[in-house]
Amino acid sequence: MARTGAEGGDAGPEFDPPFEVIEPATLTSPVVLSSPHSGRVYPERFLRSARLDAASLRRSEDAFVDDLFEPAVSLGLPLLKAHFPRAYLDLNREPYELDPRMFDGRLPAYVNTRSIRVAGGLGTIARVVGDSQEIYARRLPVEEGLRRIDELHKPYHAMLQELLHRALKRFGVAVLVDCHSMPSSSITGTADPATWRDEKTKADFVLGDRYGTSCSRLFIDVAEAALRGFGYLVERNKPYAGGFITEHYGRPAGGFHALQIEINRGLYMDEKLIARAPGFDALSRHLHAVVAAVSEMAGARPDRMAAE
Repeated sequence: MARTGAEGGDAGPEFDPPFEVIEPATLTSPVVLSSPHSGRVYPERFLRSARLDAASLRRSEDAFVDDLFEPAVSLGLPLLKAHFPRAYLDLNREPYELDPRMFDGRLPAYVNTRSIRVAGGLGTIARVVGDSQEIYARRLPVEEGLRRIDELHKPYHAMLQELLHRALKRFGVAVLVDCHSMPSSSITGTADPATWRDEKTKADFVLGDRYGTSCSRLFIDVAEAALRGFGYLVERNKPYAGGFITEHYGRPAGGFHALQIEINRGLYMDEKLIARAPGFDALSRHLHAVVAAVSEMAGARPDRMAAE
């Protein structure tokens, strides 16, 4: 197992590195794991600009998801993981979903300022965390927002695209498993954030394939069957059908499949303390089996591995 970091301009020293790829000893699977929201490095400069403390900011973090999935690298597949937190920059958004109310200065004309995610305060650079708590004490310079996108969002996605194209070239198919977690109390409601309310999450897992458009049904079927075999309650696409990553990379007609997995945090962590719970190791083993089933369905075998 090898680890490869990626520098990101001025962001490099802040995160050292901003993200990394954990590679298998031998690549034998067309599956690529991505954990875009498990980063837990909070730069001092960011904390000084925030009105919230680090514990409050971590409420948007998919804590320990990268660790849950890392043992699956032994199946012969890579894991791409961010070190910077979702509260700093959200990789599961378009590059430029930005709220003009957050910035001091004029945003470029190409910025998407009217998405439903921007309206809810959850754009590429989030305005809020948790139950609509404002992150920043004052407006950010426009240049700061664009810097984060150039140095973090674009390089991460360039690496993800490289890993997927490598899989397609070597195996004839690429299967992205986008790894996330959901709070045991979720916020649900209509498109208007003012109507959102807290509800207890009933599902243990939510599998998202953009309502059948981002991956072959074979992959979501085998993932659901494996999870149900362990006794978990599984839902599809509600309330999480997949975000920008699933939608952008899931092109089955071109050989690229994308499946999002949302894990109920109550299964593996103490959400108040942000600490691992006793069920962590068992869940990690179950996820290893799920990824193995998806990999097998994709037809991954050592004899199909192309020469280095």
